[in-house]
Amino acid sequence: MENNGGFIQAALDLTRDGSKLDASSCTGIRIVVKGNEEKYGLHLRTSDITRPWQSYRAQFTISTDWALVELPFSEFLTPRIDLSINTTELGRLGLVAIGRPFYADLSVKRLEFYR
Repeated sequence: MENNGGFIQAALDLTRDGSKLDASSCTGIRIVVKGNEEKYGLHLRTSDITRPWQSYRAQFTISTDWALVELPFSEFLTPRIDLSINTTELGRLGLVAIGRPFYADLSVKRLEFYR
């Protein structure tokens, strides 16, 4: 397929008023998901990110049954930028299917920060 399969994202602002969320007391993000046994990404944006295509990224693979996935902040990578994640300034979260041709099928039952 063209464009390496395309791109689809479901995004969520982490506060209602546009302020930044301080998650520095947390270890990471926990999600309960199911779908089609494909790999997806969870992308985070902070006030340190300036370009639309930049984000802190972690990947996970889902199964056809509900499963708990924990993504520690320490495992979030920043392609092409040299910054450690600033968990005191989280702004937006995105669930992403990108980089290869496949049908996206991702259901989320719960999404939360964990300690």
